[in-house]
Amino acid sequence: MKKCRVLSKECKDLTYESSFMRLHSARTSTMVGYLLQSSRAPTQYLVSIADSVKPTAYSPYVTYFLHHRFRVVAAANEGLVLCRLSKFGGDSFYVYKPTSNEGGEVLPPPNPRFWRTKISMLVLRSNPLRFKIVRLSDSKDDAVDLDSKYSDEEDNFNVLSNEKSWHCEIFDSKSWEWKQSDDLKLTCHYSFMNTQDVSVCGGLHWLMFNDQQDKYTILSLDGDKEEWTMTSLPDSLGRKTHWDDQIAHVSCEGKLGLINHSYETKMLDVWILNHEKIWVKKHTINLKSFNEKVLPSPSPFLSFSFYSADTLFMMDLGCKYSVWVYYYNFKTGELKEIYAGKFIESAYFIQTDSEPVQLKPEQYIY
Repeated sequence: MKKCRVLSKECKDLTYESSFMRLHSARTSTMVGYLLQSSRAPTQYLVSIADSVKPTAYSPYVTYFLHHRFRVVAAANEGLVLCRLSKFGGDSFYVYKPTSNEGGEVLPPPNPRFWRTKISMLVLRSNPLRFKIVRLSDSKDDAVDLDSKYSDEEDNFNVLSNEKSWHCEIFDSKSWEWKQSDDLKLTCHYSFMNTQDVSVCGGLHWLMFNDQQDKYTILSLDGDKEEWTMTSLPDSLGRKTHWDDQIAHVSCEGKLGLINHSYETKMLDVWILNHEKIWVKKHTINLKSFNEKVLPSPSPFLSFSFYSADTLFMMDLGCKYSVWVYYYNFKTGELKEIYAGKFIESAYFIQTDSEPVQLKPEQYIY
């Protein structure tokens, strides 16, 4: 798929069309779908894949997880999954490619003094494989270190300066170790929205809200340079305009995108950030017909992402005892409804093959 995308812009655009994705998946045994995670039965953590091609079939690739008390905490589009096993004495982290039917690799432990708040993963290169994991921890939750002579000074500085620090640890598969980067320093008015991070354009992106300025912004980390930047939203989206409007950041045709869903008008606007770092409106999608067929009453718990350039993936978390997901082609009006199960908490887009992959560099394999 990646080879096709570097041939030309036309070929690249074609690879994001749902019709091409179906054909490519069938001919290359590529799995395209969503990794769904439940917090309940039949085991403590059930992980399954709902694929749009075979919507009623659960993939056999993830049966390994069904027998272990793992928690999926991050995933990359390329098929890598980061799992956490909570146990006495701290968490253990594992990286897997579940579609390869292989065991994963255990990561060295990060700093046990830091309480994880956000953890994300991105793939920088596929051949040879190189990935990074970013772990952000709120400094206010630091474990008490009686031997540290700086902790009180740092706390007092943060209070006086109205500043909030986030410890940043980055795991690099190339060196197979964690390193602590400089703290991410923000004003105390910034908070992370309760949305998944987006991995696109060689970076990780989080949606944030500033309660003092009453507006949203995008926080980004460049995967190679490991530098932070902030990107303002389009003027029409930056500020909170209506209490029931929903704003989320998404991956759209390989670019960073935004959606603005109005429950009142049932319209969904899609924006993308172009190479000049300018927001351009890509689509205005009318969801009235979708709501009439599926959700007569607007659900404030509807999450959105793009399965393909012309198909939205939506998941209604309004009723935890019966969660449904929907593939909606907004160009043709085609709709696929899938019963996902109970207590579904997260969905990760996966597009990968079943070929084995060497997760750990040879020099670190003993």
